[in-house]
Amino acid sequence: MTYVVSDLHGSFGKFKKLLKEIRFTDDDVMYVLGDIVDYGEESIELLCDLSMRFNVIPIVGDHDLRALKLLTELDKMLKNGAPSDPSILTEMTAWIQDGGQKTMEGFKALDDDMKEGVLEYLSDMSLYEEVEVKGRKYLLLHAGIADFDPDTPLEDYMPEDLVSEALDVNREYFDDVTIIAGHIPTYEIDEADKGQIYYGEGSIIIDCGAAFDEPLACLRLEDGKEFYIA
Repeated sequence: MTYVVSDLHGSFGKFKKLLKEIRFTDDDVMYVLGDIVDYGEESIELLCDLSMRFNVIPIVGDHDLRALKLLTELDKMLKNGAPSDPSILTEMTAWIQDGGQKTMEGFKALDDDMKEGVLEYLSDMSLYEEVEVKGRKYLLLHAGIADFDPDTPLEDYMPEDLVSEALDVNREYFDDVTIIAGHIPTYEIDEADKGQIYYGEGSIIIDCGAAFDEPLACLRLEDGKEFYIA
């Protein structure tokens, strides 16, 4: 079976409950649509767990990109004693205030080999995945497609184009492809859909706000079944 989740934000406990709920096995595959880190208590533990799962495919989000940049700089600082660019400290302060404190603390507690593994895992995340399940085509990404042009190949977009601007749920981007994304909790789209997956025009938003006391949502592509972990 094929499962999709998004915006785990360090919710390792909910993730483990989800795996039990769906009876996830080595024969299944799961796509995680970015923002694995920040806000939650166990971002690094979650990253380490995911990195060991061959059938869990991460797609990078804006929080993951920022974590990669700043944890790389932090690793250098821990080894060399000073940042290469003083402005990095300002960025780190802003990151800490925006949910990055636990991510940073968890990273600092790792040994050198584990630190290297976390940075490698973050750097290897894909920007998007194209999958087909039972004849239906899906584009899986974190947020949206900034400055979308139907004549521009997906590989020509910059990373920030796919992680920073939320999907326009009232726009049908493709005739025969459904976009599945996260990035913004569904209650920000429509309060009536709080805690529920949102279905737009040729799009599905599955971030229900797991890091903010809302359920972790999961969608199974074979039959459209929804799972929610409180």
